[in-house]
Amino acid sequence: MNSIKENLYRVWERIEKAAQKSGRKREDITLVAVTKTVEVERIREGIEAGIKEIGENRVQEAREKIPLLPREGIKWHMVGHLQRNKAKYAVRLFDMIQSLDSLSLAEELEKRCQKENRTLEVLIEVNIGGEETKFGVAPQEVISLIEKVKDFPHLKIKGLMCVPPWLEDPEKVRPYFIQMRELKEKVIEEKIPGVEMKYLSMGMTDDFEIAIEEGANMVRLGRAIFGERKK
Repeated sequence: MNSIKENLYRVWERIEKAAQKSGRKREDITLVAVTKTVEVERIREGIEAGIKEIGENRVQEAREKIPLLPREGIKWHMVGHLQRNKAKYAVRLFDMIQSLDSLSLAEELEKRCQKENRTLEVLIEVNIGGEETKFGVAPQEVISLIEKVKDFPHLKIKGLMCVPPWLEDPEKVRPYFIQMRELKEKVIEEKIPGVEMKYLSMGMTDDFEIAIEEGANMVRLGRAIFGERKK
């Protein structure tokens, strides 16, 4: 079994090659290490190996882990579905919410951020495959949601995120990544005040290279770094 440091080295090599295919450098890509079910000791090992951005899927798990880990120089991302009743914890734990998928959640986050006197970066989650089992805004509703959230003083829209349909052949996922890139470009064209399409967060362990080739500049990797996930 490879060490986390070795896995990370290989991942960055693969990121660099994929970035070059789209005329970019590895420095242009943000790597978020997803630590769902990963023990605190192994996360700490990852931080020591150079991980700077960490993603968690569940608020409860994050509440248990984050206090035991260094916060200095680490940016924490909520990458799973966020329920409104967990928003009060999320605004204390995370620096970015990647799964903003409704106006009601935005309103709750804004209210909680105001109480905590803090600003939170958010990405709009897009259900790019139109799957009933997944969360996210329909592509045609993205600009409408952004228009409603853009004036919330404590939320800063920084881009888009998606979890495309899982397909055995990663090449077949490419069209979804292309659609996401085009959607990001469409939002940019709208020139919505206060909205920055800085990040396109897409691509996981099975398909991140294709995502990068099609414009992702933020990828969310768990197994590629920490090995197979515990059930």
